[in-house]
Amino acid sequence: MRFGAVLSSPVTGMNDSRDTIYARPMAEPATFTFDDEVARVFPDMIRRSVPGYASIIAMTGLLAGRYATSGSNLYDLGCSLGASTLAMRRGLKRHGCTIHGVDNSPSMIDRCAALIAADSDHAAVQLHLMDLLECHITNASMVALNFSLQFIEPSRREPLLGQIYRGLNPGGILLLSEKIVFADPGVNRLQQELHEEFKRSQGYSEMEISGKRSALENILIPETLQQHRQRLGKAGFSRSDPWFQCCNFVSLIAFK
Repeated sequence: MRFGAVLSSPVTGMNDSRDTIYARPMAEPATFTFDDEVARVFPDMIRRSVPGYASIIAMTGLLAGRYATSGSNLYDLGCSLGASTLAMRRGLKRHGCTIHGVDNSPSMIDRCAALIAADSDHAAVQLHLMDLLECHITNASMVALNFSLQFIEPSRREPLLGQIYRGLNPGGILLLSEKIVFADPGVNRLQQELHEEFKRSQGYSEMEISGKRSALENILIPETLQQHRQRLGKAGFSRSDPWFQCCNFVSLIAFK
């Protein structure tokens, strides 16, 4: 596996479109959607908005190398431009695997397909334009759910995790990365402030930070780490271990 290649992929490391979506005043608050405008600037947006994103993507590739089994399926649910898909593809050590990238945004899937086609690795990748809630998981050794569950209605999250659990082979894993909230109000406020400081350090203005926060209200619904771990246990996972946290972003590995 080429660890450096994962970090320098065209999705996670190289982009020529800077995110200025919320840099101009808007007559009315916008609702965040994964449309063509967002897809065009998405690599820059997520790099400057999610601290540690490159490390999470790189770890996705390392986990694929460790847990993928020959002839199995790997899934990237909510694949967007395919950063996790490419990381898994480049991290694979077993033969006969197929990676399935699933997203309901035509703009994301179209751009993802171009990036996959330009990639030099040869592991099979199939892209699916569909709601990830409708995806049938089968013969899976690994499922990546990186910053996707938070956009799903809370009442539908447990059924999805149950569906993923049933589709995983024994010994398979789910990689779940999410923005979280904290039960302690003081801790929650501190982590939110640190996240906003991070975005300022990446060049976002107060207008941009405020505009995106308003656009994501009631669209991105975060939960506590405890809620996520309890739900994973109810879905059947034997254990779930946080391996990464920076500010209010966490990544867990759940084991079948």
